Amino acid sequence: MLEVADIASPTVSPDGRSVAFRMERASVARNTYDTAWYVQGLGDPSPRRVADGGVPLRDSAGESLPPKVVWSPDSRWIFYRALVDGKIAVWRAAADGSSAQPITHDAADVRDFTLGDNGRVLRYSVGATREQVRVAERAEYDQGIHIDESVPIGQGLFRSGFVGGRMATQRFSKVWFDRLPLLADVPDRWTEIDLATGEGKTIEASAISSAPLPTPGKAGVDGDAWKSVREPHGNRVAWLTRTGDRGDQQQRPDVLLSALPRAHASRAVRCLSALCTGKAITAIQWRPGHDEALFTVTDPRRGLAQSILQWNVQTGDVHEVVSGGGLINGGRDPSWNCGVSAEALVCVTATADRPPRVESVDLESGKRRVLFDPNAALARDMSAVAPARLLQWQDKQGQWFSGQFYSARRGSDRPTPLFVTYYSCPGFVRGGVGDEWPLASLAQAGISALCINRRPGYTMDAVKRYGQGMAAVEGAVDRLARDGEIDRARVGMGGLSFGAEVTMWTLTNSHLLAAASVATPVLSPFYYVIGSIKGKAFRKGLRNLWGLGSPAETPQRWRALSPTFQLERIRAPVLFQHAEQEYMYALDYEIPLIREHRADLYVFPNEPHQKFQPRHKLAVYNRNLDWFRFWLQGYEDDDPAKAEQYVRWRAMRERLKSARSR
Repeated sequence: MLEVADIASPTVSPDGRSVAFRMERASVARNTYDTAWYVQGLGDPSPRRVADGGVPLRDSAGESLPPKVVWSPDSRWIFYRALVDGKIAVWRAAADGSSAQPITHDAADVRDFTLGDNGRVLRYSVGATREQVRVAERAEYDQGIHIDESVPIGQGLFRSGFVGGRMATQRFSKVWFDRLPLLADVPDRWTEIDLATGEGKTIEASAISSAPLPTPGKAGVDGDAWKSVREPHGNRVAWLTRTGDRGDQQQRPDVLLSALPRAHASRAVRCLSALCTGKAITAIQWRPGHDEALFTVTDPRRGLAQSILQWNVQTGDVHEVVSGGGLINGGRDPSWNCGVSAEALVCVTATADRPPRVESVDLESGKRRVLFDPNAALARDMSAVAPARLLQWQDKQGQWFSGQFYSARRGSDRPTPLFVTYYSCPGFVRGGVGDEWPLASLAQAGISALCINRRPGYTMDAVKRYGQGMAAVEGAVDRLARDGEIDRARVGMGGLSFGAEVTMWTLTNSHLLAAASVATPVLSPFYYVIGSIKGKAFRKGLRNLWGLGSPAETPQRWRALSPTFQLERIRAPVLFQHAEQEYMYALDYEIPLIREHRADLYVFPNEPHQKFQPRHKLAVYNRNLDWFRFWLQGYEDDDPAKAEQYVRWRAMRERLKSARSR
């Protein structure tokens, strides 16, 4: 499960005959990830490996970034960014697999690139050099790091986070708790390389700037701007805008699809078909050489299953091209697009129990063909051992929810325990958001598992937001217990980020849970003190998203939202497995629980919000499996290496029994 092959960025060649994509796979033995670029003819039985993809680049939260790949106009080469030997450069690989080499040899890491002059030149941007960044890091190490609103206190201050494949010193960006390396504010410096001669020259950023897209409002489009895309080799633009009454939501709830019908049109047309109104449209792109915009619907009622449809902007006709039970897109993120040519889509497809593979889809007939399936063996195992099924239900208020349910193997007619994780469950579900709870392994071990999708939108009132999550869990437990599938007295829950918040809320506001596992900190006075170093931006975020001022300003609200003030209401044992960058935010409520033998805490060095090091992820998987088997089944693994954890957990169990008897 951990070493599943992920596929990203399928991109069709200009001649429409081939597709390039990158495959990424974890290696626990080497605690790293292997990536490779492949090219496959759309009629060929298998792909060619054309180049090493280097170390995957990640955002500051730990998620793998979508790799950018650009074809040469003659379809003979692919260009891509790769981190190899500590340097981020632009590489060029022959589509026939005969060669791959770096094109840039800059002292700084490449930030972005593009081809120009019909593929004759490469233009790329860089910031500060690698040596300048290291010198800046060492200088503040020697002189002392001045603490201001940009410094992420609560983690190691010197080279404590992975940036560009190495341990680097970080600073807060302007976006919440996102992080950047030192000197990230150095402006872009652009260089142009003649691909025939290899000669380079400095150019102005204006030389690569494309004409700005017209704003939807100027084209007569209603709503708040969200997404836009220009027609390849043309001037038409398609938009997604958010419309409807915002109410208590962060964003307006509906999506409007509009486009300019002709190259020089000044007014947009709207998609008015029932197939594109009132739908959860999440992505758009143009069909090359045609009057059709392709759009993706990610249906929350169908467990975030996707469909791709075509809208003819001239005639208004809409028809479905393809629909499935999971993701049909460009990788793990539901918003990523398939590759597209005039005749076909090339997509990464995945369902809850079928890992990613590459498929082509004929745009006229909708016929699907599997091009590459690197996870075929795992798919067979999942089908045999832990098949998933879509579960749909309503809570007591009539709100609907969906999730992916993995029914446990039963050794008797007795209902099984249940593990629940809440947040988002698109595509191939490994362990909920963050991939921390091995759902299939839990089911194989006799614990049914359910991954619940939150409702669309983001409710601004935190009490209502958390209450919706808890109501979803209550409704699912009621449904499954009523059907005789699970034992409501043996329910566990885990979550990361918003899922962690809902887990802690459910712990403190219900009697549903027999055990819990939480991957990230939630609101607490420590969280406030550490975060307040960011100043006004942090305080504004707290006020907008949680209705909180400081603990002194809004004490009642803090008592309602933070577990720090509700420790006596936590009746189930809690396993905390945190990233080093975040764990200190939670110590004011976790230390009392640990001292009272009500919780266990593990911290993973050098990890961000979402842990990504393969050995750490394996340790998290195994410990969560052990934890819930212990509390929900009374099972202990006889591995001597695990003896110490069971000593602690047995002591916790005795303490909880004693507390309940009083």
